[in-house]
Order: sequence, then C-alpha cells, then structure tokens
Amino acid sequence: MRHGKKVMHLGRKTAHRKSMLANMACSLIEHKRINTTVTKAKALKQFIEPIITKSKSDTTHNRRLAFSSLRDKVAVSELFREVAAKVGDRPGGYTRIIKLGNRLGDNADMALIELVDFNDLYKTEEKTKKKSRRRGGKSKSTAEATNAPAEAVVVEEENVAATEEEKKADEAAEAKAPEKDAKKGKETDEK
Repeated sequence: MRHGKKVMHLGRKTAHRKSMLANMACSLIEHKRINTTVTKAKALKQFIEPIITKSKSDTTHNRRLAFSSLRDKVAVSELFREVAAKVGDRPGGYTRIIKLGNRLGDNADMALIELVDFNDLYKTEEKTKKKSRRRGGKSKSTAEATNAPAEAVVVEEENVAATEEEKKADEAAEAKAPEKDAKKGKETDEK
C-alpha cells in the first residue's frame, strides 16, 4: 500500500535529492527545456511550480525563499526577471512534460520538460475565432456593409487608372534613356 507516500524519493537520500532537483531547476530556468526521465520530470514539476508562483510577486522575502530552494543567484535573478514577466498572467501550470520514448542504454522512459510560455510551437493566442452565421434575413448592419464596398471599388478603379498612366510614362522615359546612352557612347568613341 502507498498510504501517505507523497515524496518521490528517486532512489536517493534527502540531501542528494534536493541538490539534484535544485540543479535541474536551475538548468530548466536557464535553458527553458531539459531532457530527463519521466519520474525526475514529474518530481521537478512539483519542485519548481511553487517557486515560479512565488516569483510572480517580486519581494525580498520571495527572492530569499527561491534562493533557499535553488541555491544559485543567477538562476534566481533570471527567474524573477524573465520567467516571471512571461508567466505573470498564467494562473498555474508553468511547465509541460512531453514523453520522448525509451533511452537506448537502459530502456528508461525519457521526457522533455519545458516552460510553457517559452515554446513558440504551441502558441494559442494566434488562433482566431470562427465567424458564425445565422440563417435569418439580413440585418441593417449587413445591408450597410454591402453598400460600403461598392464605394471602395470606385476609388480603387481611379487609383488603378492613375497607376497605369504612371507606368506608361516610366516606360517612355526608360525607352529614351538608352538612346541617350547610345549617343554618348558614339561621342566617346569619336574622341
């Protein structure tokens, strides 16, 4: 039975386990993603998510709490400067675990753990909402919208005519330019 077993021991003594998780957390903050085993990734997720939550409010007390867990000044400063700015509006779930398969040497289950907001492949803000259409008759706003494009078409036709005239003038100027160059070339030959 597993009653009351909340800590993943990872086959290590307490001091070794805490040091390993602190090192992995510092690497995750520095590189934004790391490869490790699935069990270590799950333990790291439990370890680092409360620290990231504390980093959202930049106080001296929270910095000291983060430093006591991470034991690295550079990682703490990067956590409070860069990571906290990106995850400021996220209510939780700052990391993502992606399973990669088994390791060749010992067949261990491998995973990629990454900070969610730093991955560009899974951006969800750019998805646009699908426009819904009802089967009812046209409303006043759609009738007005249909009149507006007709006026825009007339303006565009005038612009197209003006650009065509400019193109013809440019072509005529280009045609005259080689003739002048040819005359200059003859003059230089004669000298």
